[in-house]
Amino acid sequence: MVGQIFLTELLKLRRTKITWVSLIAIAIMPMVGGLFTWIAKDPARAADLGLMGQKAQFIGVTADWPSFFLLILQTMGVAGMILVSVIAVYVFGREYTEQTAKNLLALPVGRHWFVIAKLGVVALWFAVLVGFLIAWSLVVGWLVGMPGFSLDLAVTASADLFLAASVGWLLVPAVAWVSAVGRGYMAPLVFTFFMLLVGNVLGATGWGKWFPWSIVPLYSGVAGPRVETLAPGSIGVLVAAFVAGTLGIIWQLRHADNVQ
Repeated sequence: MVGQIFLTELLKLRRTKITWVSLIAIAIMPMVGGLFTWIAKDPARAADLGLMGQKAQFIGVTADWPSFFLLILQTMGVAGMILVSVIAVYVFGREYTEQTAKNLLALPVGRHWFVIAKLGVVALWFAVLVGFLIAWSLVVGWLVGMPGFSLDLAVTASADLFLAASVGWLLVPAVAWVSAVGRGYMAPLVFTFFMLLVGNVLGATGWGKWFPWSIVPLYSGVAGPRVETLAPGSIGVLVAAFVAGTLGIIWQLRHADNVQ
């Protein structure tokens, strides 16, 4: 049952523009990182470029692979969180904006299967994007001609990116629940940006490891010194957020009135 629903959800993505928009968005991350690294290779060039060069120097970019991979990870700590939330909002919220929720909810299928299938689609979609991000980062880094590359470094950086993406995905059910409650796109997007703002603020305090939306910024080094290992308490918080969000969206689909 869940497999059929999963395939149906995947088929919906064939002709949608957001699939290509998300691919373009993820491709921009290494290009921006490559640009800053390219500038950092030549301080004189950075000076000639004025503000752009000053920006590259200000964020502490050095022209080598470790710095480049760290910059990509930091970008994932913010832009990646936003992107996976946008994907979740689209997958869950389009049923209301396109007025197809009444058809979905009228089917003789347990509504929890729709939640599981949609979460699976978001996971697969985001995993493909992260895989593309890693491959494209290697291409951009090679074109820039940075020193310091090693296979171990690439494997470690890839694992870090997938872990950051996985943590971001664990917060998807909460966004999906807000999407169902708000019956559309706007409420979950506002919720996402607000939680990320709060998460970055709390990340600068000792409470960040206990707040789900602070954990990715802390792990990627956006909200202060990078925390390279997730504490057991942080993992527990993430799992609790995932379970609570999943139960919330299932309850919403089972008991909320449909006014379409």
